[in-house]
Amino acid sequence: MQNHYFKKTLTFKHEDKTLQFRVSQELFSSYEVDAGTRFLLRTLDQLPLESGRRVLDVGCGYGPLGLTLQKLDKRRTMHLVDRDALAVNFAQQNAAFNNLHNVQIYGSLGYDGVTEQEFDLIVSNIPGKAGEDVITHLVQGARPFLAKEGHVALVVVTPLAPLVETILAGMPDTAVTLKESTANHTVFHYHFTDKSTVDPQPAFAGGLYWRDQLSVDYRKLNFTMQASYGLPEFDTLSFTTRLLFNLLNDVPAKQIEHLLVINPGQGHTAVAAWLSLHPQQVTLIDRDLLALKTTAHNLQQNSCPVTRISQHHQIGLPELPAPADLVLHPLRDSEGPRLAVARLNLLAEQLSPNATVLIAANSHLISQVEQQMKKGNGRLKPHKRKKRKGFSALSLFPK
Repeated sequence: MQNHYFKKTLTFKHEDKTLQFRVSQELFSSYEVDAGTRFLLRTLDQLPLESGRRVLDVGCGYGPLGLTLQKLDKRRTMHLVDRDALAVNFAQQNAAFNNLHNVQIYGSLGYDGVTEQEFDLIVSNIPGKAGEDVITHLVQGARPFLAKEGHVALVVVTPLAPLVETILAGMPDTAVTLKESTANHTVFHYHFTDKSTVDPQPAFAGGLYWRDQLSVDYRKLNFTMQASYGLPEFDTLSFTTRLLFNLLNDVPAKQIEHLLVINPGQGHTAVAAWLSLHPQQVTLIDRDLLALKTTAHNLQQNSCPVTRISQHHQIGLPELPAPADLVLHPLRDSEGPRLAVARLNLLAEQLSPNATVLIAANSHLISQVEQQMKKGNGRLKPHKRKKRKGFSALSLFPK
């Protein structure tokens, strides 16, 4: 599956080291290693890195920052984390591609999934669209993960520099040792002067991502959803979700033992299917760790036992514990028909004989997928299609 995402290989040189990075169009800075990363790397020689053997890269993308630091000194132990499983996958590929072995790369929502502490250096190229609360968490939340003499070095787009300055100014036990700007980016280095131990504060469980609650009507059901910042459909339902609801009406409850939801978003369709069909198993798959956590939370808040829910943070398909009877799969428009058809063909191998697959996206993408299936390139058979204002949903059955 990962080869369907591959765009090209970048060559990047820093100091006397050259690295090759496999990149995807779906990830940030796929044209070249971005200027913010290059700027942050140039400033790091002002830190006592010779003794810094443990480094954490938060929001690693395909790995240009963390893997370059490992290439500069292979004695370092590197942890690279990202909330996007596609970033994790490509960073893992790039670690192997550059023969870098003392590296751990895994999914984490901010610091929530970081597996160790006592890092000598934490680095981050903070996304410009992260939002004030998330940026505050990334700046303040580093402290429990640092060694006593550890440092943080981060880069932001320059319009966010005043926000970061305000956050740092409100942290009385913090010393800023460097602030340097270009026209487009600003780098901050800082460390904590109070060396006492502080416990990590979980971001997701602490409600950092929570927006307003949303009331949803489906059939004769009315249920409440907790919406998260950083995910679509936080205040109203999309046309794709409404179309999936429409097709979901035709699914007989007695056939559903195993519900599979791919790209669940806030979890609206997953909760609707749970409340109307009561499957014994609910499997969630998404690149986005925030979507997985939000959907699982909303299922539990609507009386789905946690023991029935399994989550898979990945780009492909896991080996399912049992064949799926119903699949809800809003497609990512950016991924295109080739990837959608490839995933659906893999999915066909893990369906029960009478399974139903419901997909939704913009009408052009659904038409392309439908044509591929009808031409014999797919392992599923198109059945019923619903359309509304440039969007479509399509039901498919195993051939």
